Amino acid sequence: MTDTVLPGSGHDIPAGCREARWPLENLTLAGLTWHTDPSHEVRSPILMVHGWLDNAMTFARLAPALATDASVHAIDMAGHGHSGHRPPGYGYWLMDYVADLSELIDHHFPESERYPLDLVGHSLGGIVCALYAAAFPERVRRLVMIDSLGALSRPAKETIPQLRRALQKKRNGSAPPAVYPDVATAARIREGGLSPLSAEAAALLVPRNMRAEGDGFVWRTDARLRHPTPLMMTEEQVHASLAAIRTPTLFVRASEGLLASRGGLDKRAELIPDLTTVDVPGGHHCHLDGDTKPVAHAIKRFLFNE
Repeated sequence: MTDTVLPGSGHDIPAGCREARWPLENLTLAGLTWHTDPSHEVRSPILMVHGWLDNAMTFARLAPALATDASVHAIDMAGHGHSGHRPPGYGYWLMDYVADLSELIDHHFPESERYPLDLVGHSLGGIVCALYAAAFPERVRRLVMIDSLGALSRPAKETIPQLRRALQKKRNGSAPPAVYPDVATAARIREGGLSPLSAEAAALLVPRNMRAEGDGFVWRTDARLRHPTPLMMTEEQVHASLAAIRTPTLFVRASEGLLASRGGLDKRAELIPDLTTVDVPGGHHCHLDGDTKPVAHAIKRFLFNE
């Protein structure tokens, strides 16, 4: 791993952390690192993985609370934030994110072979972390999923319709990127997204996903992130993946989150052998928006026995 300050990115780097880059074989992942006090370096590092269309800044409020006890590394997933994009002709399959995380850990956190690390994931990031923990339980000490409990699933009968939609979108491509006069305008639009954010939270999250172009700003995130995936897991496959998790796991359930009214979650939760569920106030971004203290307290208690 290399710590650096990227050109033009200083406006969105919170105090107490630095930009980081982790080169992989086919792209470079970027992110933010919060270093802990040297007396705590004996603790396992924490890797944090954000949700779909977000970036490492989603942890701007949570990471400093955890960095009092361990080093924290928040990752921009491929196609997000300051990380590289997949090559032309490729898309963003769920399992490719898991492969990225596996390669990142193998190459840049090899000590996890002897001293397992902690994973904290929000939404899509929680799905990715859970799949990695299921596949490599010996590398993960503890797993935290924030408003996340297994992959989205589709019945087997929808396999071909899903494939058709994905191939048609790949053929048609993406619309030209929207150009905004300033980052603040883009942030205001993000406030009303699928998972709404307050103005304060959007102002923290959005700048890292923007870049200057001409007289305005466009999304830095890869437009292909919005393309349908060609193949989704069935519920049976999701159940099998959750049942394979042997790592002590915390499910942070937001009272007004995306999972608050979704059916079938109790069955999913029952499949994880060592699961603790904590209910917290707030929406899908309960770790970033509003009062984040309950989330930070629950995670610190789970990771550090506080």
